[in-house]
Amino acid sequence: MTDTKKASQADIDLLFLDGRTHGQWLDRPVPDDLLRRLYELARMPPTSANSQPMRVVFARSVDAKERLRPTLSAGNVDKTMKAPVTAILAYDVDFPEKMPKLFPSFDWKPIFAGMTASARERSAVHSSSLQAGYFILAARALGLDCGPMGGFDSAKVDAAFFPDGKWKSTLLVNLGYGDAAKLHPRNPRLDFDEACRIE
Repeated sequence: MTDTKKASQADIDLLFLDGRTHGQWLDRPVPDDLLRRLYELARMPPTSANSQPMRVVFARSVDAKERLRPTLSAGNVDKTMKAPVTAILAYDVDFPEKMPKLFPSFDWKPIFAGMTASARERSAVHSSSLQAGYFILAARALGLDCGPMGGFDSAKVDAAFFPDGKWKSTLLVNLGYGDAAKLHPRNPRLDFDEACRIE
């Protein structure tokens, strides 16, 4: 019997083995419809109670990039300014407000709303972090290259893009078509026995 749910080796190569973190970009635009498709894919895998707390700002305009510039660590400025798009990934502090739409068969809103602020934030960070991983894989699946970055001042990003305090930035992801000729050799990964146990 053929396992119809198994990804092809080409799919595995695209998503995991050949996908690289890019810092140099070709001068090739990323259209709006591709960004929309990227989000539509990234929203589909699981989050806690389907809470989907991740929010995204696609910074592409000169104005948006210039607002990003002073928030970046020195090593991330040039690569971000040259990337066609920088996705600012964040979580929504008020994500429980969307629960009636996202889980219509059960009323999760008062459960999330009744948590302590720290517990609710922990749930939002966990699920939005999952979604960040899905986001990168979805981008690769659509033929985009990614350059995820943690080197930024989140308080400055939040002040520049989310001044009402309702969204909190967690990750920046440069998007576009990377210049493969300028990639460095891939760094080693931990072996199974260094990182895993079967009990």
